[in-house]
Amino acid sequence: MKTVSILGVLLLAGCASEPHKQTVTQQQQTPLTKAPPEKVAQAWSLFTENAAHNYGIDQKLVDAIISVESGGNPTVVSKSNAIGLMQIKASTAGREVYRVQGRRGQPTSSELRDPVKNIDIGTAYLKILQDQSLSGIRNPETMRYATIVSYANGAGALLRTFSRDRDRAIAMINSMTPEEFYQHVQDKHPAAQAPRYLWKVTTAYRTI
Repeated sequence: MKTVSILGVLLLAGCASEPHKQTVTQQQQTPLTKAPPEKVAQAWSLFTENAAHNYGIDQKLVDAIISVESGGNPTVVSKSNAIGLMQIKASTAGREVYRVQGRRGQPTSSELRDPVKNIDIGTAYLKILQDQSLSGIRNPETMRYATIVSYANGAGALLRTFSRDRDRAIAMINSMTPEEFYQHVQDKHPAAQAPRYLWKVTTAYRTI
C-alpha cells in the first residue's frame, strides 16, 4: 500500500511539472477528483504530514481541504485564479504567507502548481489564521470550524457576524459550544457558500 501511495504521488507530481493546460471544466478527467477523501489524503500524505508537522497544524484538516478544494488534482486553476491542491490565490493567501515569512512579493503560478510548495503555503496560511486572526478561540473543535470558514471566506467576514470588535467576537465564540458555532455559521454567514463549504470540509475530515 505504501508503494502504491508513493507511486500515485510521483505520477501526480509529474503531471504538475508539465505546461498547465487544465481548467476547472477539465477537472473530471483527473482520477482523484471523484475519489473518496481518504484516497486523496493517502495520495498526498507524504507532503501533508511534513507540512502539518512543521507548522503544528492538524494533518487531517489539510487533507480535508485538499479533498474539497481540488479533489487531489494539483493542476486545477479556478476562475478566480486559485491554484493547485489547496486552491491558493497568490495575491491574497500567498502574499500573506510571504509577508509573515519575511519574503517579498507573492508566489508564482509555477510555484503554486508544485504540490510540495502548494501544500506548504496552504498549511502556513492555516497557521496564520489560527495564530493571528482566530487567536483566542479555546475549543479545538470550534477552532477547526472557524479555520475552515476563514480559509474560504476570510476571518474578518466570520468575526463580523459576531461583532466588529475582534476581542468581543472571540469572547462570543468562546461562549458557544462547537455545535452552536457551527449552526451560527449556517444561519448568519453572509457568504452563501460558507455554510456548504464548512459542511463539505467537515464531512471530508470525518471520513479521513
